Amino acid sequence: MDDEDRDDSQLPGDAGRAERGTGRRLRGAVAHYLGTAIVGGAIRPGERLTGEVDNSAALNVSRSAYREAVQVLAAKGLVESRTKAGTRVLPRSRWNLLDPDVLAWAFAGEPDIGYVRDLFELRAIVEPAAARLAAARRDKADIRALREALTGMRRHTLATEAGRAADRDFHDAILRASRNDVLITLSASIGAAVSWTTQFKQRTRALPRDPVPDHVRVGEAIIAGDADEAEAGMRVLVELALQDTRSVML
Repeated sequence: MDDEDRDDSQLPGDAGRAERGTGRRLRGAVAHYLGTAIVGGAIRPGERLTGEVDNSAALNVSRSAYREAVQVLAAKGLVESRTKAGTRVLPRSRWNLLDPDVLAWAFAGEPDIGYVRDLFELRAIVEPAAARLAAARRDKADIRALREALTGMRRHTLATEAGRAADRDFHDAILRASRNDVLITLSASIGAAVSWTTQFKQRTRALPRDPVPDHVRVGEAIIAGDADEAEAGMRVLVELALQDTRSVML
């Protein structure tokens, strides 16, 4: 969902007071509340959501806002609504686990360690191969994007939102430089996974180490056209990031 859909209001009860006049924000707040409850395990697969009338009243929102929020969840594979049967949470296998909103909902609380592992396994499969392709196919625009992202990460560090935005730009630039349209479609998901895991690692303490040099190694290899070094560097980057994440989940 876009920025207009987002609202950090704490539900239930407060939703109606917060941004009552902005339907899209309200829908986003309800979707966030329900999505976080589902992905976080408070509402389990197979369970039925309370009826539209009861839930909209409990959340202090209109029935239409609640209905639209459920449609958002359905589009992401979290729930299914059927006449008379109501709305039930679907099995986890049906969820779009790479949807940026689903990622955000997962990291709103304490993420499941299996889910975190799965994300890093995906990254370990996709990103080293993308870095190899990028080293072979990058052009001047790609090199400029990589350098700008690295400059932003150095300047701001990954402890800041500006630095994390530069980090997302870095990974996005690599996927785009691969010139593989299918890989590029993963850009938003990979970027969200990178951003949320980086934020998660800093929730209770500073980053255990500075990961910027790992990114510099990969970026310089791609800029130099060294496919072997780019692939190897990215593999190390992802593995070290997983180790850092595990260290804060113990």
